[in-house]
Amino acid sequence: MDRGGFRKAIERFWEIAGGVSVRTKILGIVLGGTILFGLTTMLQVRYALHQVLVARTQDWGIAMASDLAARSTDLVLINDLLGLYRLLQDAIAHNPELRYLFVLSSQGEVLAHTFGTGPEFPAGLIEANRLPPGAPYRLQPLRTPEGIVWDIATPIFRGRAGVLRLGLRDTGVRAAVNTVTAWLLLTTMAVSLFSIGIALVLTHLIVRPIRDLVAMTERVARRDFSARAAVWAKDELGALARAFNNMVEELAQQEQMRAFYLQRIIEAQEEERRRIARELHDETGQALASLRVGLRNLEQTLDPDTLRSRLEDLYQLVDQTLNRVRRLAFELRPSVLDDLGLVAALERYIWDYRERFGIEVEMQVVGLNERRIPSTIETAVYRIVQEALTNAARHAKCQRISVLLQASPRLLSVIVEDDGCGFDVEQALRQGRGSRLGLYGMRERAQLVGGTLTIESVPGQGTTLYLRVPLEGT
Repeated sequence: MDRGGFRKAIERFWEIAGGVSVRTKILGIVLGGTILFGLTTMLQVRYALHQVLVARTQDWGIAMASDLAARSTDLVLINDLLGLYRLLQDAIAHNPELRYLFVLSSQGEVLAHTFGTGPEFPAGLIEANRLPPGAPYRLQPLRTPEGIVWDIATPIFRGRAGVLRLGLRDTGVRAAVNTVTAWLLLTTMAVSLFSIGIALVLTHLIVRPIRDLVAMTERVARRDFSARAAVWAKDELGALARAFNNMVEELAQQEQMRAFYLQRIIEAQEEERRRIARELHDETGQALASLRVGLRNLEQTLDPDTLRSRLEDLYQLVDQTLNRVRRLAFELRPSVLDDLGLVAALERYIWDYRERFGIEVEMQVVGLNERRIPSTIETAVYRIVQEALTNAARHAKCQRISVLLQASPRLLSVIVEDDGCGFDVEQALRQGRGSRLGLYGMRERAQLVGGTLTIESVPGQGTTLYLRVPLEGT
């Protein structure tokens, strides 16, 4: 299989595994582990038991062959072939593990055997296991239709009287090994069934809280923030349920704050529209009406000096009206912010701010004079600084404000500091909703561009605002 085919097979495996439930996975792990352990143990025990039984059987066969060789020595020397035959038959009758026995003379002739009459003696059996001179015995495994037969050759009277050959079956060994294997298989099956029962109970304890969490998550997705997960235990699932409940509570609070903030934004927009409408009606509208009346009066004026004086008044009125309209348009959206950037827009706003409120404002810029940043960040920073200066003019009773803009390749830092009366930030956040709107509005704008806003203030010691906005990738 090539690398691409192997990768596809792995992906297919994970696709199938991903479609299986958690309960099935746990049951598969438990059952697979139990069966693997049982089979491994069974094979190891089977192998070790087989080796031990084979060694013991062979030792018993060698001892039996040596004993029969010693008992047959006198019978061979006196040529008592009938007694020798009876000795071999008696050994076969009382030892079922023995497959055959026969005795060879020193010249290699068969003196007695347990195969019956002559034609039944297996051809080639004599040559299958030749005893080397001087060896105490020789063991040779033979493959037969009945299985493995261990042929043991033992000298009679140190080989001078001949050789005794003994054939030992492995049926006893196989029967014992198979019996133990069967018991191990039954034990493995019993343990597997018991493990499945335990796994079913454990998976129920695990899957039930997970299913409850899934149901609660679906309710939260439908914006039902009253959903709470039951804490079943003090384990990891219990910790997950508690974390989920804390998250839902936080989402509920954020949803309440979002609804409140949205309502306040709509109210602020309507209030801004009413202010603009009043200003257009009261100031701009009245100025235009006065201009119209003045132009009408010019039609009835014939004196050049009077005409010139009234024209000067009308010019001043037009200039004042134009300035009001420009200031109104600048407050709504300064065009210099789009054309020249953040620094120029703030300089223009600070100049107008000094004229309107009589507060000295000093601005320092580091690393941003000839650099443009994304318009979304420029707008957010401009509105935050504008809100901070407006709040200082309305509430701080300050005489001096300093504004610092410092830009590095990855971060824009803004510090706005005044020498006013200060306030308790936490108390302001807890108290009246109207006062909270400006603070939350600045924080919301900072978060929308990935920044953070920190306000430090102590009553009687002024206020400092810290704004940090990341510039990576800009």
